[in-house]
Amino acid sequence: MQWLQLIVALSILVVIHELGHFCFARLFKTRVEKFYMFFNPRFSLVRAKKINGKWQIKFFARNVEASTVAVTDEMGNEKKDEKGNTIYRPMTESELEALPEDDWRRYPDSTEWGIGWVPFGGYCAIAGMVDETKAATDLPSEPQPWEFRSKNVWQRLCIIIGGILVNFVAALLIFGVMLFHWGKDELPLSQVHTGLYYSDFLLEEGFQQQDKILSINGVEPREIKDIFQALVVEGKRDVVVLRGSDTVSLTMTPNLGERYLALQNEKENNYILLDVFIPLVIDSVKPGTAAASISMKKGDSIVGINDADNLCYIQILDKLKKCSCDSVTLKFYREGQLMQERVYIDEQCMIGVVPKSPMAFYTPVHTDYTFFEAIPAGIQYGWSLLEMYVKQFRLVFTKEGAQSVGGFGAISNLFPESWDWYSFWHMTAFLSLILAFMNFLPIPALDGGYILFLLWEIVTRRKPSDKFLEIANTIGFWLLLALMIFANGNDIFKAFF
Repeated sequence: MQWLQLIVALSILVVIHELGHFCFARLFKTRVEKFYMFFNPRFSLVRAKKINGKWQIKFFARNVEASTVAVTDEMGNEKKDEKGNTIYRPMTESELEALPEDDWRRYPDSTEWGIGWVPFGGYCAIAGMVDETKAATDLPSEPQPWEFRSKNVWQRLCIIIGGILVNFVAALLIFGVMLFHWGKDELPLSQVHTGLYYSDFLLEEGFQQQDKILSINGVEPREIKDIFQALVVEGKRDVVVLRGSDTVSLTMTPNLGERYLALQNEKENNYILLDVFIPLVIDSVKPGTAAASISMKKGDSIVGINDADNLCYIQILDKLKKCSCDSVTLKFYREGQLMQERVYIDEQCMIGVVPKSPMAFYTPVHTDYTFFEAIPAGIQYGWSLLEMYVKQFRLVFTKEGAQSVGGFGAISNLFPESWDWYSFWHMTAFLSLILAFMNFLPIPALDGGYILFLLWEIVTRRKPSDKFLEIANTIGFWLLLALMIFANGNDIFKAFF
């Protein structure tokens, strides 16, 4: 189910990204030869084209050749360039008309739409553009007025930026519609009277269980995520906490973010840094279990295991995991009286109780939005997420950050194990922001690489040659392929070792 959600989300994002390029290309009267979801070497699962006002659709069909022919000399021999590559030219009107009626090459003005059989990405093949679908030698020898390379630099810049722009706008719109439909729930730290749970990692930094964080570098955090962003993502160090009735100042050690990432890698990305300190209160007891054998009942509050006292929900679950197939002394309160009993922990690390939901202890603050309130709120929310991601991106260039880089497996794990529309659309919008940001990076083969070359052309008034673009794209492609292999290799390593 997680992989299904990932494939559906990426398919949506690839289509709208390429649609951004398509719309701007058509706006400037540039031909778009093909628009494909997924790649289609040799053949396509589905391909369709509108011919003379009617759609023609073919399934599991071989790909259509380009509407070009080789340039020949007086003797009928193919002409070659200085590198020995065949020189091509567009078919003339008479050559196109001589093709059979059902030959799609007769209609180069009409875009071919399709679905490929390699479920990775997609593409929008724009006429006269050197990209992942076309090398410099594949272009006709003379630029044509309908081609990308014949348009002025500002039009070409708009065509390239179109994909990034649409991904960014789509993410903000999705967040806005989500706020309009579901509203927003948040738990302000000012309402958490029990204080916070801190992992061993933060206890070593000087925190104590149930400390209430008043400020970080002089700014009061509103929610748990604000604390994480300040300490891990932004690397802020000066923290003021309320401990009982005392105010205590703490200074975090340097490189906390990098050390936390290293711990995440070691703990398989499931290490909880901090959370709300909530007791484990029993909601029900399953018959025939260890808890039933010691007459535990609804309302009992478990507070300790063996010598450990004053434990919260997360700590108790963690300690039970370490006591599989063993007996422990369980301490719990019943109607204000502290009790303790010896109980056996089975191989599933369970005692047979159903805890009261942690959310039952606090009522999140719910905010509803009208449509016209939701759109600006969605823009603000999406922008804050992008800002956090960009700040966090610095950690990728550290040793710990590189080890935490994940591929498709890591991304799929971000989706819930069962289908949930809220989670699906939230992750889809977030991935759309990431796709927009990553494509903006000045790396050849990405949109950002084209933008860099176009800006260079604007400044110097010199256009890079098609051959240079081909070489740059090839280098960028292999760099991206190496990064993809490394990221997915990390996933495989973590899965088996």
